[in-house]
Amino acid sequence: MGDPGLSRRGFLAASAAAGAGITALSGCGGDSAGGSSDGTTTVEWWNISTTEPTRGVWAALAKKFEAQNPKVKIKIVQLENDAYKSKMTALTASGKLPDIFHTWGGGVLRQQVDAGLVEDLTDRTKDFADALLPVAKEPYLLDEKLYGIPFDIGMIGFWYNKALFKDAGISEPPTTWDGFLDAVRELKAKGTTPLALAGKEKWPGMYYWAYLAMRTAGASALQKAYDDKDFTGDAFVQAGQHLQELVDLQPFQKGFLGAAYSSPTGQAATVGNGKAAMELMGQWAPVVQADSGKGLGDDLGFFPFPAVEGGKGAITEVFGGGGGHALRSGAPQAAVDFLKFFASEATDRELVEKTGILPVLPAAESAIKDPNIKAVQAQLKAATGFQLYLDQAYAPAVGQEVNDSVAALIAGSKSPAQVAQSITRTAKEEQ
Repeated sequence: MGDPGLSRRGFLAASAAAGAGITALSGCGGDSAGGSSDGTTTVEWWNISTTEPTRGVWAALAKKFEAQNPKVKIKIVQLENDAYKSKMTALTASGKLPDIFHTWGGGVLRQQVDAGLVEDLTDRTKDFADALLPVAKEPYLLDEKLYGIPFDIGMIGFWYNKALFKDAGISEPPTTWDGFLDAVRELKAKGTTPLALAGKEKWPGMYYWAYLAMRTAGASALQKAYDDKDFTGDAFVQAGQHLQELVDLQPFQKGFLGAAYSSPTGQAATVGNGKAAMELMGQWAPVVQADSGKGLGDDLGFFPFPAVEGGKGAITEVFGGGGGHALRSGAPQAAVDFLKFFASEATDRELVEKTGILPVLPAAESAIKDPNIKAVQAQLKAATGFQLYLDQAYAPAVGQEVNDSVAALIAGSKSPAQVAQSITRTAKEEQ
């Protein structure tokens, strides 16, 4: 994943261009973990946990670590997803990253590693990383070296309102794309908004095209297309055509193109408040629905992305990823100690119980109580293929082009063929 041949200077120049106009925060990089006059080490921790209960749980865990390590101070910086990505682009361009920072792994992490900005954790974390689930560590393994420690693993799927499905006469979640389109029509006929989408943020729309590409071409084809720098094959155009079929049904909530994901009027709240029947989102969806809106309680259900008739992909091939933490190159031992604390069984169980994540340690699986989270875990365990989020699996410019082009298709300004051509052109420019 990513382009291992990209030079540090080339990456930083590209990052600087992408991050133009973004001011990096001043405390990051090599100066942030310096010792104070009383011998205290300050470790700066950047994450994207901005919604409750996760925000509060993580802050409490930092305090707990500080209590166990009196000479360490954890400075938390929490940013919403898109703001975080923008700030990290600017910091990467400056050559200074936070001591501990959120990562999804894949091509973005690869380029940061190739730029010499990320610590190799293979030896520094061996005493605890070996106990982690292999699938959870996979996005952070580059050239057989470990550059990140996972705290979550999961997949994208449809979260739906059982009551609204029943009201529309839909007895079971659809298992085929044609069946899914029929369900959308039935919901609309009942006066129900079928789908909520955060069109403003683009990445939620990318999930549709990515899954449809997996279903038409097969999961392995997405990495092959990136390696070959060619997304113009029939299966990828067909993926866009299937998405166009959905868009033509006008399934999304009013004003979706300007909607955010986690705002009080955004995608998660629209579903959580019962104003749309479904959203295509990751395992964190129930928590954000309840934080942004009311939450659906027992009316919330989950089903995998449907199969496409005649496609090469299987319904058991899943798209998703998890969250992890990486360290800047030269990070202090206190940062490694915090990763060990965060990856402990006690912390993993607390995160599962209080924030609804899927465990990264087998010993913490018994902490899962929510039936929907159990359903996601069952899908993951039965998976016959896995594809990391495209805007993380691919080099940043390519991932961004996927998001932008799919958003343009959904907005009606690009055709399925133009989406495939635009992604291909950007991939070739990355050579």
